[in-house]
Amino acid sequence: MRPPELTAPEQRVLGCLIEKRRTTPDTYPLSINALRLACNQSTNRDPVLDYDEHTVREAAQRLSHHGLARLASGAGSRAIKYRHLAEEGLGLGEQELAVLCVLLLRGPQTPGELKARTERLARIDSLAEVERLLETLMDRGYVSRLPRRPGLKEDRFIHLLRVEEEDAPARAAAASAVAAPIETERAAAQAVVAAPNPPERAPARVAARAAPNPPALASARVAARAAPNPPALAAAAPPPAPAVEDGLADRVARLEIEVSELHSELRALREALGE
Repeated sequence: MRPPELTAPEQRVLGCLIEKRRTTPDTYPLSINALRLACNQSTNRDPVLDYDEHTVREAAQRLSHHGLARLASGAGSRAIKYRHLAEEGLGLGEQELAVLCVLLLRGPQTPGELKARTERLARIDSLAEVERLLETLMDRGYVSRLPRRPGLKEDRFIHLLRVEEEDAPARAAAASAVAAPIETERAAAQAVVAAPNPPERAPARVAARAAPNPPALASARVAARAAPNPPALAAAAPPPAPAVEDGLADRVARLEIEVSELHSELRALREALGE
């Protein structure tokens, strides 16, 4: 069977559907908003992305056309929800699907990394078992071995469920688009630290010391006493900001998802240690 060619948003959405079915079964199937938050997580993702709702919805619909997802909204549900059909669509078992999921969400991985990062999704007892699963996936045409980098002891593996022209350049562009605002803010902060007393502000400070109570300021103070509640001050009152509240709600939902995943990973690690 030839592997389906998925765009970058389709790969991320499929990986998230596979992952959340195992790590947060109580909230599965996923609504479009929950799926968007899962796609844009800052943990267990490489690269970190910032997809909007339209991009996620279109990717989920195209996965349905590939036979890898379907609508799963109940009769009384007002939200559109999706579940994956990767077992049937790709003909893979639980362990193979866990390995493929990590490759979809994190990019190229070594067998050791796959062993550690599939604990939340399926039980794989040894590194030899991971290598056997990779051989199976390579035989099926879903995974390929990358040339070993200088200085590394382990080979890395990459999934093949992708459009060929979307490889490294697209991944680098996506990562740069997300990192650009952060780098801009960091550069601005460094500029402020490097110049705590900018030259253009120094004359104003000297003038303020020379005239601690300038006439214009005194007039303003007199006017303020005469009008304790001036119209200009009332007009300056900030209006309600529902957009900020919506942003906080999204952040809370994203954090709840990440906390749930961390709890699942902690349980898996404790089981592996025999606690």
